[in-house]
Amino acid sequence: MNKILDKKQLATGVYQMRIEAPLIASERKAGQFVIVQIDSHFGERIPLTIADADTDEGSITLIFQTVGRTTHLLAEKAVGDTLSHVLGPLGTPTHIKNFGRVVCVGGGIGVAPLHPIAQAMKAAGNEVTIIMGARSKELIVLEDEMRKIADERIICTDDGSYGRKALVTEPLKECCESKPKPDLAVAIGPPVMMKFCAETTRPYAVKTMVSLNTIMVDGTGMCGGCRVTVGGETKFVCVDGPEFDGHLVDFDNMITRLHAFKPTEDAEHHRCHLEEITEQD
Repeated sequence: MNKILDKKQLATGVYQMRIEAPLIASERKAGQFVIVQIDSHFGERIPLTIADADTDEGSITLIFQTVGRTTHLLAEKAVGDTLSHVLGPLGTPTHIKNFGRVVCVGGGIGVAPLHPIAQAMKAAGNEVTIIMGARSKELIVLEDEMRKIADERIICTDDGSYGRKALVTEPLKECCESKPKPDLAVAIGPPVMMKFCAETTRPYAVKTMVSLNTIMVDGTGMCGGCRVTVGGETKFVCVDGPEFDGHLVDFDNMITRLHAFKPTEDAEHHRCHLEEITEQD
């Protein structure tokens, strides 16, 4: 059992939880994630990136958006409640070194998994530019935390309610056209955003790393649910990733697979449970 030590709502449908997990906190590295199971009766397991960790407290910080039934149930949990299983750290850690100039691009909730990577890149001596994007000001998260890391920070919103009215690809292109151009770009967010970030950097030959969040079951490479095509080869996000060369990822195939269970998820989330309650009574 992992106790919830703190919980706060960062934006509409976006929550931050600090979870008691001393062993994971001591071992985790930037780019890694955990598999969370809320309780033993409801068996769905979901992958969540470790946004931060406190080794002194023995805790990890998770940030998630309510999308399906499991994340809605997780959002209903309160401080002091426990989670049945938190498995990790999983995945291959981010390759951190002094590349020179690194541009980190986060879209929406993707800013959360980007945070520990940007933090580690800065600690390694890189000049870090952080581009954050969201539909509106209310959906911008971790602004203060990213401000502490960035040498340059750019905020974009689709509706122009905060920062620049632009997609994140616009300032990313400007960075690629500057001299010297970035030595590395890191993009994390919705699949379509990462796809177009990779297409933006491709003409400038700027190496681009993306972090994929696919459908996972076990997180150990056995189920095959998280498979993606990278450079014409089948890879498993949970063990080979979650980070890959964005110029080699088949995003169209990945997006199709992500929607495979959406009708079932929608039906489950909106299903009436009155009959189940009656049967239990």
